[in-house]
Amino acid sequence: MKLHIKPRISLSAQALPALAWIAISLLNPRFAQSQSTPNVSPVVALGNDLGRVEPGKEINLTVVLQLHNSDGYDAAVEALYDPASPAYQHWFTGQGFARYAPTPAEFETVKDELLKHGLTVVSADPDRYSIRVHGAATNVEAAFQTEIHTFQYNGRIIDAHISDARLSGEAGALVSSVAGLERHRTYPAISVAKDFRTGKPLHQKVLTETDADGGLLGEITDRALGTPSPFTYGAPGSPPRASYFGSVYDANPAKTVSFTPDQLQAHYGLTSLIKEGYDGAGQTIALVEAYGYKDAESDANTAARIFGLPALKSSNFSVVYPEGKPLDPGAADRTGWTVEIALDIQTAHSIAPGARILVVASPGEDDEDMIASLQYIVSHKLASAVSSSWEADSEIVSGPAEEKAFNAILKKGAASGISFQFSTGDDGDQGLGTPVGAVSVPSNSPYATAVGGTSILNDPGTSTHTVAGWGNNLIYIAMAGVADPPIQLGFQGGAGGGESVYYAKPSWQKDLPGTGRQVPDVSALADPYTGFAIVYTSDGEQNFLAGIGGTSLASPLFTSIWAIADQYNGTPLGHAAPHIARLKPGQITDVLPTSSLVKSDAAGTVYNSGGAKFYSADGLFSGLLYSQTRFPSAVWPFDSEDAAVISFGTDTSLTVTHGWDNVTGFGEPNGLPFIQGVTGKTHGSPAK
Repeated sequence: MKLHIKPRISLSAQALPALAWIAISLLNPRFAQSQSTPNVSPVVALGNDLGRVEPGKEINLTVVLQLHNSDGYDAAVEALYDPASPAYQHWFTGQGFARYAPTPAEFETVKDELLKHGLTVVSADPDRYSIRVHGAATNVEAAFQTEIHTFQYNGRIIDAHISDARLSGEAGALVSSVAGLERHRTYPAISVAKDFRTGKPLHQKVLTETDADGGLLGEITDRALGTPSPFTYGAPGSPPRASYFGSVYDANPAKTVSFTPDQLQAHYGLTSLIKEGYDGAGQTIALVEAYGYKDAESDANTAARIFGLPALKSSNFSVVYPEGKPLDPGAADRTGWTVEIALDIQTAHSIAPGARILVVASPGEDDEDMIASLQYIVSHKLASAVSSSWEADSEIVSGPAEEKAFNAILKKGAASGISFQFSTGDDGDQGLGTPVGAVSVPSNSPYATAVGGTSILNDPGTSTHTVAGWGNNLIYIAMAGVADPPIQLGFQGGAGGGESVYYAKPSWQKDLPGTGRQVPDVSALADPYTGFAIVYTSDGEQNFLAGIGGTSLASPLFTSIWAIADQYNGTPLGHAAPHIARLKPGQITDVLPTSSLVKSDAAGTVYNSGGAKFYSADGLFSGLLYSQTRFPSAVWPFDSEDAAVISFGTDTSLTVTHGWDNVTGFGEPNGLPFIQGVTGKTHGSPAK
């Protein structure tokens, strides 16, 4: 199987800072219209219009209805997360939702209008907050009085309506938003450590029985950095020549750089808690995925054999397909979701081995498919801790209709006592050069807990580890000889984050900078070059893949810790982000800028006929970094002729600072202090 990873976003004329949008509006009438029209996506202006969609194209829609007293609803949900309120953690049930729900007559008016245009009802929210329908594009266009076109933008294909969409008839005034008129593919937020010469995964092999019986454990190391060493390239006396010195990345070819479950449990302060029975017992972790794949359980159990974890079986693992299995059984393999699903399951089981894992798999991978799965979890009260390791797109091209539809279901989840975690993405500031507007959907919602990423690096001079914000850049220093000058390969991936242009800061972010909702809230391991290892099956063979990361790793990792916190609390804590924002110093590990690890950052001198030129660590990465001047780097040698320098903690214009920052949020969980901080308890509920 070819490993499908979301394409890295590059700088382009179409990826523009938020401040430039004003100028574009003056020059581009279509863009100005998209900004002034209530629910049209900016992609209508910024993308290349490929024409109207086929009339017979089948479309699913989630139609969200207007609520009664929406301001009162917002205030009531906020009170659920205010420790001073008598409503604190008194989660809504049917009666609570009914207070704000559309009337039966209003719901029937909307449904009848949809049916009148030839659409069929797929499902309906039991509280009448939304209705899901299906039909041909021509019927959808007629019902909502618009046209749907296909656009190409920055290498992606997006469907979007080109004018304000409003349901015809009296029902139009009863509709708040519609998901599905604007269709974005959702992308797994996976990154994989790659051989910088070939672009292929650095640590991948077909598993043998010996490997599965524990033979792999001796090949895995959490020591990414080796002892500082000198390196020379080029023939003596024959320029160009080069001499470099620094810590060494991947110094031992016989070892695979990745963390094991035991090592991650220890890093996050969970070892003692798990031994005491606080391992997620009695909790369900739901994983929102596309397609599903048949070998998910057997792959997870092979990984469990390798790492000494309990087996998954029907009592603690299941898969639900809310709308049936996908028509194409190979869809997950073709689109990269096989690896995503394996990563999510195996990460969750590694961190909370006593929890029940539930995969909620949609038959497609569009944003509206995922909204339907989120709705299914809320309607059926399937879990209190939910991980979604994907992003629908960025605010650069997301329209108000999509934003409001995601926000509506996530708000309902928060009211129900559910914490929805979302990956913030692996593309830093999305190529904007500014954090404003760079956040991904739906991690930007105030009712989502946005999970950013970190690197966990060993200090070569000690037995300790240092945590940095995730962001890698790469420089060739030798390529079949000396690279003169060094060749900048540039940004290889980093945690997403920034300030929303759609949502104002929620009350629990009042002390943070800016005016928009700030992302992320929290962070966990995401750097593939200090990553994790999984097992997945493709083409009938089980594969071992190490050096896997991305915020796809961070989201289920944090969600599993949150499930343990729910267990410790005895009842669901609900939406995690407000709890995290209230933590005191010592209850979460603040991720700080790192200047160096034992003063061993990579640096060197290149000698040529013109003399000698010294390159400091900063100099090697000159022009690639924004305000970042304190970061670790290491020489990455492959052989006598090929080598690179890799940086850590260099995440585009996003920058790690003291306190909250737009790479790591408030920081990483730190075991018992974190759990006691979010629960307010010094003794947990008995394990179940």
